[in-house]
This record gives sequence, structure tokens and C-alpha cells, in this order.
Amino acid sequence: MKIHKEGYVVIITTFVLLAAGNTFAGFYAGFGWFSPVAAALSLFLWLFVCWFFRLPSRVPVPDDETVLSAADGRVVAIEETYEAEYLKTRCIQVSVFMSVFNMHANFYPVGGSVEYYRYHPGKYLVAWHPKSSEKNERTTIVVNRRGYPILFRQIAGLVARRIVCYAREGCCVEQGSETGFIKFGSRVDIFLPLNAIIKVKCGDRVKATQTIIAELP
Repeated sequence: MKIHKEGYVVIITTFVLLAAGNTFAGFYAGFGWFSPVAAALSLFLWLFVCWFFRLPSRVPVPDDETVLSAADGRVVAIEETYEAEYLKTRCIQVSVFMSVFNMHANFYPVGGSVEYYRYHPGKYLVAWHPKSSEKNERTTIVVNRRGYPILFRQIAGLVARRIVCYAREGCCVEQGSETGFIKFGSRVDIFLPLNAIIKVKCGDRVKATQTIIAELP
């Protein structure tokens, strides 16, 4: 277990602000009994921020026949839909919602060549809202896996205000390698061919790089 690099600035900034606030409360405002309580609450908040940016040590097991989960969280949707941005065809959409208690690093569900990447600014609807996939701040990444384009999206949620994505068109990526990070609440959608065999169901808890979402032809 280690701290993700995207958390360094947030963790340091949070520490400085909390320390300054507690110093003021303790030495200038004279809050008496409130000062140690505020210090304890501040320490808890800072430790939570550190924990949020955790990056567990995991070893993915690459398999060309499977699609691994791109995120930790809970499966909130499995449905047939039309993907209009790039694939222009009907697909099976599998959506994984990440609460603030989940690890928020994202990973490539399949290996191959990145043939498409776009960042879309947008709104901040709650991540489980049906329109969040189209309206919210998001990225779209397409990895060509042996002729099958697999599209997935990082979608910001109500709290999230920044998506970090390391994808670049033309790059070759390994299944289970890191895609990026979404800060403070979010969702990942994966769009699969209709003949994919889905291995999860709504409500299932999944782990990035560990849980098999589907088997591909």
C-alpha cells in the first residue's frame, strides 16, 4: 500500500490548512476545550484524505479473453445501449460506481493500442444519474484489443472536480496498467460487444485489475 502521486498536493495542502486552523484556535481564539476536539477532528480528516489517495499493491493476471474491472466499486448498471461518440453501434454497458470509500485509481480493462482519447468538460450530476455518462465531465478511451475496440469512460461525480487520465492515442497499453485517477466520487463505464459474456451482475462489488467483468469472443 502506498499513496498515489495525484494525492501529494492535496494531502500537503490539507495538512497546512488544518494546522493553521488549529494553531489559530489554540493560541489566538481561546476556544478552550474546543481546541483538542478540533485537533482530533482535523487529524481524522487528514488521515481520511491520505487513505482516500491510497494505491494498493495488486498484481493483475493478463488474459486476452477477459475484460477486467477498471475500478473498485459496485456494479450499478448492465444494459444494452447505443454508443454514439465513437463506436456508433449497440453495446453492452457495464457501469461501476465508486463511493468516497473506494480506491479511486483506474486501470485498463484490456490490453492493446489506444486508438481514441477525448476529454469532455461537463456538469457534475451524481455519478449514478442515467445522464452522467453523457453530461458530466468525463474522458473517453478506446483500446483496440485484437480487432475489438473496447471503449470505457471515466466520469466525474457530484463531488469530483478533476479527472486525471494518462491515455494517449497510439500508445500500446497492458491490461491492468494504470489509466488515471478520479478525485472524490465517480464512475467508470465499459462498453462491450453484444456477444461478450458478462460475468458480473448489478450490485456486485468489484476490484480493479482483479474482477473479471466479461469474457470476449
